[in-house]
Amino acid sequence: MPKFAANLSMLYTELPFMERFAACARDGFKGVEILFPYDMPATDIAQALQANGLEAVLFNTPPGDLANGDRGLAGQPGREAEFRAAIDSALQVALATGCKRIHVMSGLGESLAPRLDLLCANLAYAAAQFQPHGITALIEPINTRDIPGYLLNTQAQAHAIVDRVGAANLRVQMDLYHCQIVEGDVAMKICKYLPLGSVGHFQIAGVPERHEPDIGELDYTYLFGVIDEVSAQCGWDGWVGCEYRPLRGAQSGGTSAGLGWLQPWR
Repeated sequence: MPKFAANLSMLYTELPFMERFAACARDGFKGVEILFPYDMPATDIAQALQANGLEAVLFNTPPGDLANGDRGLAGQPGREAEFRAAIDSALQVALATGCKRIHVMSGLGESLAPRLDLLCANLAYAAAQFQPHGITALIEPINTRDIPGYLLNTQAQAHAIVDRVGAANLRVQMDLYHCQIVEGDVAMKICKYLPLGSVGHFQIAGVPERHEPDIGELDYTYLFGVIDEVSAQCGWDGWVGCEYRPLRGAQSGGTSAGLGWLQPWR
């Protein structure tokens, strides 16, 4: 059975941030994701996790100047020092919270090819910094509708980069929402890549509007079964992050109201 983590940057936004930990624990979540946990003391996050029996399973590296369009630094020429500082910041938060997966954001660019060497070098650096602490670096293909110009868009690109870098703790964050929008054939991609050992994390949302996973064109009941079946064959035991914007919850006053889809999987 998949293990589900609540993305506290997108779920339970009807509550102050520090109250979201208790709310998701009451709803049966055992893990949490946070997009950018850098504007609050990491010790406060660690205390909230411990108090509610939760595990921090994923967060992103600092994206750069988010307000002015940055979406990551790993593929940005001339910003290597800033990238390394971001890796250090992420590592300090991970050590304080016990988080074992960090999404290293690639950033924007006109095309991947002229940035590939830089991206791979920066990812190798990040993986090397994380490795002594048992932390996995992740890269994520993102659709060009949500983030136009993002350097990574397809599963093939991301897995090829993992192969090229060759770090044992560099893997792909396979977001099924982005995958469906860009290329489809989601079940077959799960079957192809999960047994290879290069998938470190899944994320889900309904397609096309990024609401609850049972709203839209993807049959997540079927896909969860695929993940279960393939995981049993290859020994994968990772997490499925719930990174969506609640629709039913927004209509009825809270994220919890839209979690009917989760009931069979608790």
